[in-house]
Amino acid sequence: MDRVSALIPARNEASNIARSVRSVTAQPEVAEIIVVDDNSEDETPTILQALKDEIPRLRTLKVGEPPDGWLGKTHALASGAREASGDWLLFTDADTVHEPGSLARMLERARLERADLVSLSPRQETPTWWEKAVIPFVYVELAKRYRFREINDPNSMSAAANGQYLLIRRAVYESAGGHEAVQDEILEDVALARRVKRLGRRILFLPGSRWVATRMYRTFGEMWIGWRKNLYLLWSSSLPETLVALTRVCFLEVAPPLGFLLGLAVAATERSALAAGLALACLAVVAGRRSSYRQALKRLGFAPDLVNYEFPGAALFSGLLINSLAAHRWAGSVRWKGRAYSTRRPASS
Repeated sequence: MDRVSALIPARNEASNIARSVRSVTAQPEVAEIIVVDDNSEDETPTILQALKDEIPRLRTLKVGEPPDGWLGKTHALASGAREASGDWLLFTDADTVHEPGSLARMLERARLERADLVSLSPRQETPTWWEKAVIPFVYVELAKRYRFREINDPNSMSAAANGQYLLIRRAVYESAGGHEAVQDEILEDVALARRVKRLGRRILFLPGSRWVATRMYRTFGEMWIGWRKNLYLLWSSSLPETLVALTRVCFLEVAPPLGFLLGLAVAATERSALAAGLALACLAVVAGRRSSYRQALKRLGFAPDLVNYEFPGAALFSGLLINSLAAHRWAGSVRWKGRAYSTRRPASS
């Protein structure tokens, strides 16, 4: 049987790390768990020490600040991979929880479909209104841009992966250059997937709501900073593509509800047939978009009633996309977990 090494980067993850490690421990196929403590300043090291007494398979590796040219996460992952002994490497985040039997199922899928890299888009836990609005909307938009069918097609050059769950054959990881080859990439998961596919290796990217779950952000401010870092890059650092997405969302998702309310108000006060017609036309667009959004949510494993958050989700998504565009095109840097990363470099090809 192939050995699996699970690698978890952890920087200030005291609220998440124990739950994540225990869920990985419940996967019998995992021979070792390596948590890389990325210079944490909270209680993460203390929690890890207590977990080591409980879980014999757990190893911890503490790394310092990343060298020049590296990002914190890529440095942590590369450091962990060098210590790993598995035939497969499971890269997963400290905020990700694995359902029982999930790894066995993914290894079986990899065998049946001859995949060298298996990645999942986890179920997103969204307890607050702003998470219910933003997180599903972002993932619906990303599913339009990164289509599972195209990514999984060996004849398509489309490639992507989600670093919250990335299972890769050790030999393929090394052939692709590992995290050393993507050391300065903020979207290191997508960059690594592209390198794997260029080698002619098979990627299997799936909706993973049945197998893994995550809560990405615990505060609104953290979410704002996180998507500021990522969103523009997810649109390939392309100003035209970003503006097209922004225009589409504003005209199809934001403007119609506002147009309906405006038309209704004018029709009620001025008794205007034109305003009433505008309100009805906008209402028809809103109904059509809600139906489409509900189906998209269902395909990704989100609860259908999250459709009720579509309008605030679209409005917030537009603001987040503008914010990310400004950070990457003009501000020159983004921040994450106390570190600043320059965006003044050529986009990855």
